[in-house]
Amino acid sequence: MKRKLGVIVFFVSCLFIFFGNLKALDSSNIKFNQQKIDFGKVKQGDMLTHSFKFENTGNSLLIIGQIKTSCGCTAALASKKRLEPGENGSLKITFNTRGYRGNVSKYIYVYSNDPEEPRTMLTITANVEVPPGPEIRIEKTSTDVGLLLKGEDIRSEITLINTGERELEVEFSHRNAKFFHQGKELKKLLKIAPGKQKKAEVNIGTSDKYGPVREYILLKTNDPLKPNLSFHIQGYIVTKEQLRKLFEKYKHLIRNS
Repeated sequence: MKRKLGVIVFFVSCLFIFFGNLKALDSSNIKFNQQKIDFGKVKQGDMLTHSFKFENTGNSLLIIGQIKTSCGCTAALASKKRLEPGENGSLKITFNTRGYRGNVSKYIYVYSNDPEEPRTMLTITANVEVPPGPEIRIEKTSTDVGLLLKGEDIRSEITLINTGERELEVEFSHRNAKFFHQGKELKKLLKIAPGKQKKAEVNIGTSDKYGPVREYILLKTNDPLKPNLSFHIQGYIVTKEQLRKLFEKYKHLIRNS
């Protein structure tokens, strides 16, 4: 009995092996000629392109499904998504180096009906060189001006630092704000030498506003990495009557302090 059982197990195992090999013989297989490309040294802002070649080395139809990239700066487009056995295709990769510096690696994931490798990872690398230029740094990107009286202007300061090697130029924009530097109104760009810092004063008329206020100052610069920045100002505007009530309510705290 044990002998018969052993024969049956052996026979079933052989069948599994046979059909497994048969299935392997009748399957698609994606094979890339290379899975990594190194662009070496490139200039920041360069648009890099490369075509990865691949072939269906299997015995059945190869179907390319999703193609995903590790970031929005990289795009991938397949020449075709259905390949017969022995047919070749290509995957065009485009990488925008703007905003990057130093050694950078990006990844592309190709999904297919290859049973052995349903997801293939491709890699592109580059050493992005940045030419000398201005680099802006804002001491703080937001401020709370606290409590304001109705009709009172919002006043704040923005401290700008140029950590780059070239002169920094900053233009300020707001629908009804005025900008000053050292008491003089800015009519043009604020220019900051390398390694230096300057303060810009902001004056925003509140007119008849009251309640919470949120203002956004737009900064346009010649920093290639940060051409647009914003500075946020928030506070709360009260009327004289509201201020009087607040004082009456909390005057004991003020006196005790």
